[in-house]
Amino acid sequence: MNTSETAQQPIKNTRLPFVFILITLTLDAMGIGLILPVMPDLIREVSGGTLGTAAIWGGILATTFAVMQFVFGPVLGSLSDRFGRRPVLLISLFVMAVDYLVMALAGTIWLLFLTRVVGGITAATQSTAAAFIADISAPEKKSANFGLIGAAFGIGFVLGPAIGGLLAEFGTRAPFYAAASLAAMNLVLGYFVLPETVTDAIRRPLDWRRANPLGALLQISKLKGVTALLTLFFVYEFAFIVYPATWAYFTQERFGWAPSMVGVSLASFGISMVIVQGFLIRWVIPKFGEVNTIIYGFIFNGLAFVFLSSVSLGWLVLAFTPVTAFGAVVTPALQGLMSRAAGADQQGELQGVIASAKSLAMILAPLVLTWLFYYFTDDVGIYLPGAAFALSAALMVLCFFVFLGWRRGQS
Repeated sequence: MNTSETAQQPIKNTRLPFVFILITLTLDAMGIGLILPVMPDLIREVSGGTLGTAAIWGGILATTFAVMQFVFGPVLGSLSDRFGRRPVLLISLFVMAVDYLVMALAGTIWLLFLTRVVGGITAATQSTAAAFIADISAPEKKSANFGLIGAAFGIGFVLGPAIGGLLAEFGTRAPFYAAASLAAMNLVLGYFVLPETVTDAIRRPLDWRRANPLGALLQISKLKGVTALLTLFFVYEFAFIVYPATWAYFTQERFGWAPSMVGVSLASFGISMVIVQGFLIRWVIPKFGEVNTIIYGFIFNGLAFVFLSSVSLGWLVLAFTPVTAFGAVVTPALQGLMSRAAGADQQGELQGVIASAKSLAMILAPLVLTWLFYYFTDDVGIYLPGAAFALSAALMVLCFFVFLGWRRGQS
């Protein structure tokens, strides 16, 4: 164990603060999901363009949001290592509430663009929330507790779009007011229940050369074995994004599914993610260990991607969809291994780099995977709607052998 870990004093009662962090992460996801159903109409309102134009602007806004998360994940992580988790989280929640309110009042596309810039920055607090969980978790429980992060996001993404669609009946601005209210209420809760976990014993001076994706990566790469794990994390996230990036297009092209069927399948996937990362992983990791969990996860994901790349029966895919979420055990297990390699004074920095790696995958993967779908469903060339899943399967094979090499290097 790192000596800096032993210097950290445990918090006497972690249950309520832990619940607050999970609520924060759930509301983050809900806030994103709430506004999804009305974004096309809102963009058309403020830009005066067509649905096609709105789609282009929607892509620009989504990419901008992800880029801000990529850039500011390490910044907020380093700030939390210096000034503490509590002020960074509470200030971010305040800015998030104001940002949603401005979105509700936005009258121009450029103001909407600015709110997505600010929103991406505040969403980068996921790294601070993860660092808080690392602070209060025993080393052997970190992976299981990181799994709850994925479960919280899963709940948010299941509830958010459903509630947002209902609120849209009251106008395109209603979901934004709701998202602002949720952030504000959580800010009040956090003010009263969130303790500070960064003590003077582990407080790290702020170095702006490290408070950026490249600088933080260079520091984190000095930790034994972390560079390989971080690379695996990025490649795994890239491959796993095949679901949100291509699922709606793939199932419509291959099976002729209507939007309602796509929604049902995605909801079942989201619910399964909650079960796997919130509950199942708390049994899997103690039984098999983090290393074996990751190995089995790569194998399972690889087989699932091969199946989806070649299947021709829609009912079989619908039945199999919840099972595909079982491979999600890889993410928290990898996070747990990396967190245990870092000292208590580097948890914010590490989680910032992890958040940036995930954001970079979210930026690049949709571009590559949707292009693959387009290329292999065009009239010219080989017809293979599941080509993106085939690529993801190949990436799982690569991850499997790289991780085996990493394991041998650690022994």
